[in-house]
Amino acid sequence: MALFMFTKNILEGKPIDIYNYGRHKRDFTYIDDIVEGVVLTLDNVATPNPNWSGDQPDQPPAKRHTALQYSNNQPVELMRFVEVLEQCLGMAAEKNFLPMQLGDVLKPMPTWMPSCRMLVRSQTSIETGIKRFVEWYKNYYSIA
Repeated sequence: MALFMFTKNILEGKPIDIYNYGRHKRDFTYIDDIVEGVVLTLDNVATPNPNWSGDQPDQPPAKRHTALQYSNNQPVELMRFVEVLEQCLGMAAEKNFLPMQLGDVLKPMPTWMPSCRMLVRSQTSIETGIKRFVEWYKNYYSIA
């Protein structure tokens, strides 16, 4: 969502809101990599764990189902994200630096979890993903 909103605002000459003064990281995963993972899921149907017991549902290591994780697993600093977007758009963003917003976390949890099974790990770099998005956006909205 940030990529879409930031791109729209930058192209329209509007400021972008950068919370926590840009001092945080997020794990951005390119949409094509997520789609690839979802397609792979179709051939990897979840099966019940035969060791799981309703009498002790929270006892490790038996889990009823396996969670699947789609992730880049390479957190990127928000200001690097904005810098790459500016380069791809060929214009600087007007930045509105703000304190951390309510409900946000100072140090986000990793997007990978030990209990998750990775079907696919995103291979698309932030630079490639943003470049492809900007090309799509400009084409879709007929922007020269």
